[in-house]
Amino acid sequence: MQRRKDHKGRVLKSGESYRKSDGLYMYRWTAKNGKRHTVYDATLEGLREKEEKIQHDLAEGIRIPERNLTVNDLFEQWRKNKVGLKEHTTSNYDYMYKKFVRDEIGTMKLKDVRKSDIRNFYNDLIGNGKMAVDTLAIIQNVLHQVFAMAVDDEYIRVNPTDGVLTAVKNAYRYEMPKRHALTLPQQQAFLSFIKNTPKYAHWLPLFTFMLGTGCRISETVGMCWSDIDFENGLITVQHNLVYHDHEVGGFYFTVSTPKTAAGKRLIPLLPEVQKALEQELAYQQELEVECAVDIDGISDFVFLTPSGKPQSHQTINRVIKGIYSAYNLAETELAEKEKREPQLLPHFSCHNLRHTFCTRLCENETNLKVIQDIMGHRNIKTTMEIYAEATKEAKISSFEKLNGKLGISV
Repeated sequence: MQRRKDHKGRVLKSGESYRKSDGLYMYRWTAKNGKRHTVYDATLEGLREKEEKIQHDLAEGIRIPERNLTVNDLFEQWRKNKVGLKEHTTSNYDYMYKKFVRDEIGTMKLKDVRKSDIRNFYNDLIGNGKMAVDTLAIIQNVLHQVFAMAVDDEYIRVNPTDGVLTAVKNAYRYEMPKRHALTLPQQQAFLSFIKNTPKYAHWLPLFTFMLGTGCRISETVGMCWSDIDFENGLITVQHNLVYHDHEVGGFYFTVSTPKTAAGKRLIPLLPEVQKALEQELAYQQELEVECAVDIDGISDFVFLTPSGKPQSHQTINRVIKGIYSAYNLAETELAEKEKREPQLLPHFSCHNLRHTFCTRLCENETNLKVIQDIMGHRNIKTTMEIYAEATKEAKISSFEKLNGKLGISV
């Protein structure tokens, strides 16, 4: 049988052909599913490199991506099959992917993506100030799952995102930001300033509630009067209120259940917290504020704006910043008059108040399981880390008081 040749007289293998019309070499083969596929190259050498890879993939059972699937195609498949996520998690994934991935690495063909492409993409996000290193974890989480699905479906051999985030963090010498609790004097100064400053006084019940329960901010703003059992002195934490402020779907609230079973819990109602709740109710009655919304069937939220809408964590964080800024200014002026060093409040956010409550709890409670249950920690390791930090500070303070009292000076 006479073998086909190209324009240079070179013998072509089975499946290979040369097109005189455009000078391209072509290779056609049949996949395991019976579908015919074709690749092209300007040179015979380039075509045979592609052939070798194709045959290697076929031998290892790697599927040939249909329609030259892009990363965006795989993301859509992943999203369609990713059920069971909380609505705010899904919304956040959609927003982050659309804003940062879709028009960049999302347009690449799945088969062409390498680790270096992912690394370059991440470096561009960080280096050009588009994203902080810690926020990059959201992108990594999504892309890792998308490529993991491609590996499971045998489109690719390895996941190109494996290890990349760690490498990027090491390159930027990234360390997880450590949340610090307010010291007891700082906590008391914070609350005292709120109480004695007319501009902020109406916020005292909310911050007392947070510092007296350790609730997450989503749990705090989602707290309902029906969740509070004044008679038996118990607070039931059973849902979160999440404010969606991404462009996807607009701006709105949703109610969701805790992410884990540990999140649903009972917290004893401290007398100070009960008093704060009674003050909040009296304040709303005085201003004739009533809940003006129904969110997923709930309409008895505790902490409301003057217009009757639930508070949002963004607003509360802005208020916290306003309070510690005003306090620090006043404290600096007073310290200057009294010729002493000012005792300033650090910059902090809502979550620091939860961390502060946990620290106070650890300082006064030795049963780690009790602390874990009150805090709603899924992993006891989280509880142990905070407990270790709190007890370390207590030990240092205790030994400072012992200085010169042990009779060991000679």
